[in-house]
Amino acid sequence: MRFLWKTLKNGIFDENPTFKMVLGMCPTLAVTTAAATGAWMGVAVIFVLAMANMVVSLIRDFIPDKIRIPCFVVVIASFVTMADLLLKAYQPDIHAKLGIFVPLIVVNCIILARAETFASKYSVIPSIVDGLGMGLGFTAALTILGSIRELLGAGTIFGYQVMPAAFEPAVVMILPPGGFLTLGFVLGFINLIGKGKQEAC
Repeated sequence: MRFLWKTLKNGIFDENPTFKMVLGMCPTLAVTTAAATGAWMGVAVIFVLAMANMVVSLIRDFIPDKIRIPCFVVVIASFVTMADLLLKAYQPDIHAKLGIFVPLIVVNCIILARAETFASKYSVIPSIVDGLGMGLGFTAALTILGSIRELLGAGTIFGYQVMPAAFEPAVVMILPPGGFLTLGFVLGFINLIGKGKQEAC
């Protein structure tokens, strides 16, 4: 049980794929123009990570070492297709906003990295928990970045007006440069906190 909790916590905090490992930058910068798109992209990644990790763990002893990567990609692509179709069916507006970045989850280095480094070595339950942890960490990061950009660029969060009527939105924050600026400041803030904790110890 302690190992499962550590595995979950690792993905959310200690090895957060966005804020700690700086992986999956294409969707991170592209879909975080609003909190909702960031959150839904994260939900799709949680689904793919957890399910792909589960299947990879189940079949890991049957896959020849030489073809393990192509097999992992096929498994991942199957669940990405399911996520894409589900979003298109039940959240068509979000699906349209996310566009090509949902199918591109197939080549997201976070997914393949977890299949290779964790799911191919551990049993089913820890592998699912690892997928959930990494997915939740990714979702939290995208939602935070999306919320900051939407707040400063439109004065709203999840479409709800937060800033007063007199607020002048900084439109640049919902444009590509805003993604780089927001990510840079958030990473700098996290590193500053980490440095302060190290000095305190």
